[in-house]
Amino acid sequence: MSEVLQFALFTYAMVAIFVVQSVSRNAREARMGPTILTWTAYGLMSFSAALFVMLAGLVAAVGLGLTQPPLV
Repeated sequence: MSEVLQFALFTYAMVAIFVVQSVSRNAREARMGPTILTWTAYGLMSFSAALFVMLAGLVAAVGLGLTQPPLV
């Protein structure tokens, strides 16, 4: 696995953990969080959903016997 991909995964994980913990703490304390935190949570959710759809499509294509596109 390339170092750039490892760094991207590590950064995504750290941001996701921070956002999820912050949102759950704000919900537990029944207070509104900063707007930027809410938008970051929406962005992470959208990115994760899009990545899932792309990877599921790749798995389906390989399962149907289509050739796998070259990975960079």
